[in-house]
Amino acid sequence: MAVVQHNSSDVSLLARLMRAEAEGDGQLGMLMVGNVGVNRVLGNCLDFEGLRTIQQMVFQSPGGFEATQKGYFYQAARSQDKRLAQRALNGERFHPASNALWFFQPAGTCPAQWYSQWNTGRFKAHCFFSPTESDCPNVY
Repeated sequence: MAVVQHNSSDVSLLARLMRAEAEGDGQLGMLMVGNVGVNRVLGNCLDFEGLRTIQQMVFQSPGGFEATQKGYFYQAARSQDKRLAQRALNGERFHPASNALWFFQPAGTCPAQWYSQWNTGRFKAHCFFSPTESDCPNVY
């Protein structure tokens, strides 16, 4: 059962985002990007107050995803990517992105904090950062 309301266009949109942001980190990395996206919609907290849809989350500005500014993001979603997006929309969570609202790919090591959120770990190229439960209870 879905944890975020969505339609087939939303699945494709999230799939494109996941691929564009983390294809180099494999399926698990893509799923973690999906976790961050779903958490931003569920969270309704911090920089993500008022985001209620997948489309609002993907195209949020400022604070959105860099991939939406690159041509690769605008290629059609592949069926395998849609299956991964559906898994994220159904609530599957993967550490260290389980409760994360942010991720980025640093040149070196992951900083302890980013946007005042604590580092929860690294998966391949990306570091993930989660708010405290008191700041954003809906992602826990």
